[in-house]
Amino acid sequence: MTGRQLPFDLPPRHAMGAADFVAAPSNQAALALIESWPAWPTPALAVHGPAGCGKTHLAHVFQEKAGDAALFLTSPTGLPDLPAKPVLILDEPQLDETAFFHLLNRIKNEGGSLLILSREAPARWDVTLPDLASRLKAIPSVEVSPPDDALLAAVLVKHFADRQINVAPDVIDYLLKHMERSFAAAADIAERLDRAALAEGRAITIPLVRRILS
Repeated sequence: MTGRQLPFDLPPRHAMGAADFVAAPSNQAALALIESWPAWPTPALAVHGPAGCGKTHLAHVFQEKAGDAALFLTSPTGLPDLPAKPVLILDEPQLDETAFFHLLNRIKNEGGSLLILSREAPARWDVTLPDLASRLKAIPSVEVSPPDDALLAAVLVKHFADRQINVAPDVIDYLLKHMERSFAAAADIAERLDRAALAEGRAITIPLVRRILS
């Protein structure tokens, strides 16, 4: 069969285990925080940084360390029945201030742990409830910084590997010089190149990258 293929919308397999995490100076402090659990200085800790910087992967590393009892949530409201000493992960939480305040109290009183993932440090969130503002300012937070060349290259390779694609080193070098320098952009360009290559029945080469980026 010749001609172009239809790009089936199959999700990539994102490898999210500890062995798949790409450690680098920009995320070293956050990884150290995750690995130090359960010897945290406070019941709640936060990791913040831009979209696509690896916060969710760090949370999966944390869940792997904490065990299946660690629960991912997007809101402090409507919580399921929780075990003793609950271990929770709030990923970009919807901020119901009263519910969030009660959740922090519950975690503290029950000896649990709460990992917060957000773009801004909790201390900088715009909240009106004074007691909550005080609690948020007391939550230790570490930032995942923008990537350097080595980390961005590794992230690109990982995104392609998640899609079962091997890309030549010269293509990665070209991408580093011409793409937006962010984790989110790396995820986006990997998806766009995968779709284009599949639709055209060709490998991912510099000419294809040049055309897609333009």
